[in-house]
Amino acid sequence: MTRASALVALACGLLAGCGGGSQYVPVSGVVKVDGQPYKNAVVSFQPVGGAGNENPGVGSTAVTDDQGRFTLVAADGKTGAAVGKNRVRIQTKREGSTAFVDPTTGSADSDPNAAKKPKGQVDPIPVEWYGDTGNKEFVVPAGGTDQANFDIASQTKPSKK
Repeated sequence: MTRASALVALACGLLAGCGGGSQYVPVSGVVKVDGQPYKNAVVSFQPVGGAGNENPGVGSTAVTDDQGRFTLVAADGKTGAAVGKNRVRIQTKREGSTAFVDPTTGSADSDPNAAKKPKGQVDPIPVEWYGDTGNKEFVVPAGGTDQANFDIASQTKPSKK
C-alpha cells in the first residue's frame, strides 16, 4: 500500500491542478488590428473558474511591442498564464490614463484623467475586447503556447479613397 501511495503522490505532483493550485505555462502571441501589428496594447488573461475550481489563479498581463508581440506575466510574478480557459481583454495603453473615448458618442469614460486626453482620440479596439460585456476567451494548453494571436477588426476602419 505504501508503494502505491507514493506513486500516486508522485503522479499528483507532476500533474497540473493537483493540490498545488493553478499551473502557469509560457504564453505569447501577436495582436493585430486590421491585419497590422498593434503596438502598446495591454493584453490581459484572467483564468475562469468552474465547479471544483472556484479560485483558478491570478491574471496575467503584457504590453505589445512594435511588432505587436507580447509575453504574459502573472500578477504574482510567475511567467505565463494559468492553464485552462481564460477571459481575454485587450485595450490600447494610454500614458497617464486608462480612459477611452466611446466611438459612438465621442465621450470619455468616467476616468478622472479623461480630460487630459487629446480630443478626438478614439481607441481602434472595439469595446467588446475590453468592456465588461466582452466575452473573448482563450484556452491555454497545458504545454503553453506562442500562438495566442488576436487579429481585431477596428471600430474606426480607414475610409477607402
